[in-house]
Amino acid sequence: MGDNAVEFNEAAPTAADRGDHVTMLKSIARTANEFVNAQSLGGLLLALAAVAALALSNSPWSEAYQHFLQIPGEVRVGADWLLLSKPLLVWVNDLWMAVFFFLVGLEIKRELLDGELASKAQALLPAGAAVGGMVLPAAIYVAFNWGDPVALRGWGIPMATDIAFALGILLLLGSRVPASLKVF
Repeated sequence: MGDNAVEFNEAAPTAADRGDHVTMLKSIARTANEFVNAQSLGGLLLALAAVAALALSNSPWSEAYQHFLQIPGEVRVGADWLLLSKPLLVWVNDLWMAVFFFLVGLEIKRELLDGELASKAQALLPAGAAVGGMVLPAAIYVAFNWGDPVALRGWGIPMATDIAFALGILLLLGSRVPASLKVF
């Protein structure tokens, strides 16, 4: 062969080699399927997204990240009958958070009707903790922003964020957390 030619001395794969590859691919697919179906996936994605957002916001790429958040998204019905055109940040903050809290509300309703919170005695402690979990973050926020009337308008933000992250952490822990704690 010439100087530029590449020579391969490997034998062609045998049927056994191909079988090993198929077995390996099936194992990878099974592991990926188990991961996607695991309860911890939502919590893991939430944690990764939060870390990525914090890192990007405080990095040399923060300007590019801010431009990414302003990418427009549209929903159209008909030619001009209904047009919703908002940046990505608004879609995430308004639409997906509304979907998240709708699903949380459905889960709470299910627990109140048929689950761990079906009796008043069982529901009393989680209900009190839920009220405290809303009031305490808002009170801390107000205490830090007491002198700024504009900033005081954001008191509801810590409540929603705390609820989302608390549920994310519980999802991340998956089946290691008892159902009664998830309801709490």
